[in-house]
Order: sequence, then C-alpha cells, then structure tokens
Amino acid sequence: MNLIVDIGNSSTKVAVFDKQEMISQFRSKELSNEMFEKKLTPFKIDKAIISSVRVTPDYIIDLLSVNISFVHLLSDKSKLPFIIEYDTPETLGTDRIAAVAGAYKMFAGKEVLIIDTGTALTFDFLSSGIYKGGNISPGLRMRFKALNKFTGRLPLVSPSGSFTDPGRNTNDAIMAGVITGITYEINEYIRTFENKHVGFKIILTGGDSEFLKDKINHHITYMPDIVIDGLNYILEYNAK
Repeated sequence: MNLIVDIGNSSTKVAVFDKQEMISQFRSKELSNEMFEKKLTPFKIDKAIISSVRVTPDYIIDLLSVNISFVHLLSDKSKLPFIIEYDTPETLGTDRIAAVAGAYKMFAGKEVLIIDTGTALTFDFLSSGIYKGGNISPGLRMRFKALNKFTGRLPLVSPSGSFTDPGRNTNDAIMAGVITGITYEINEYIRTFENKHVGFKIILTGGDSEFLKDKINHHITYMPDIVIDGLNYILEYNAK
C-alpha cells in the first residue's frame, strides 16, 4: 500500500492507496508521531511520498523511514512523466507539480488548464505532456484576511452563499466584492484561454473548489483530490 503525505499551507492531508484506489484519508492542522501510528496501524505501507510547500519536519521523514522501505520526498529533481518548462523549477510548488501529474494521468496528451482554489489561486497549463507554467494570485480566504489585516475597521468575513449584491452592509459588501471578484477572475481566465486554445480540458481542485464550482460558467472536471492522486502517480513512477 502507498502512503501519501501532502503538507500544505493551511493543513496536512494524509491518504492511503491500495494501488490506484484511495482507501483512507484524513486531514490535520498538526501531525504527531502518535497520530501517524494510530491512523496507520491498520495498513501495511510499502511505499510513501511526502510533498510539502513548507519546510518538511524531520520527524515525519524519520518516522516513515523506520517502517517503510521506500520513502520519496517530492522535488523538482524527482522523476516525472511530463516535461517542466519553467525557468525556476526549484521554486515550483510541489503541490502544483502533483496537480499537473494528476492532470497528465487523467488527460495524457491533451491540453489541460488546472485551477487550484486553495490558500493561493493558481492556474497551471499542461500541453501534450509539457508543463508550460502558470499564474498565482491570492486565494479566496486570503482575500478576506487581507481586507481585515490591512485596514483599520473592516471585519474578517467568512465566505457564504448568501449576500446582497451590491452589498447593502459592510459584511455583504466584502462578501460580494471578494466572491464576485474571484469568480470573475476565474471565468475571465478561462474565456481568455479559449481564445488561444481549442478543445482543452479544465480541472478545478483545491479547498474552496466545492464552494466555487457552481459559479464557473464553463464545463469543468471537478477533481478535489487531484493533488493526492498525482502524488500517488508520482510515487509509483519513482518506485519503478
């Protein structure tokens, strides 16, 4: 069985795969030796992969290496089934690499636009097995936090599906501005992309993808676990 550890900006997601099938997963703000041991006791793990957009805690690598024969730390030096055309591959987030791997596995040979609505909003482009690059802007919750942090009186608002537009109170004005703004941004990216590419696929993923998916005016493939799937694919690719 394969163990996937995805350390993100906001939390860590852990999954167990039996070949290509995910059979268990959990998410946590903090990981401990005890939590790993408790959650993984039912499984016989043969291989593991760690992806981190932060500094990877040494204890996680040490803990996994004791009991698992093959542990891979994902980086730009990892073997990948696609080519990276990025001027600074060492600065490319491993979560973005994993998402592209999942898109390649799903739509090999196609043009794919991967939209990840996590802490950051990212747009990544895969074309015929070549990663062409992408764009990064603030994610949904980062926008709410920025308005609160960098102003004197604006409150911290959480996203909701119900608000007046235009806003008739400050909370609704923030809600309408942030949610409508990020929705316009995503839809305009796709519309502009359509002017240059024909027949491409769109994958939507990330922590806020469920909230945003019905606001997109284009046909999308909703894949909330594409990063985890991509990590499992990369693990198998490197373990060969």
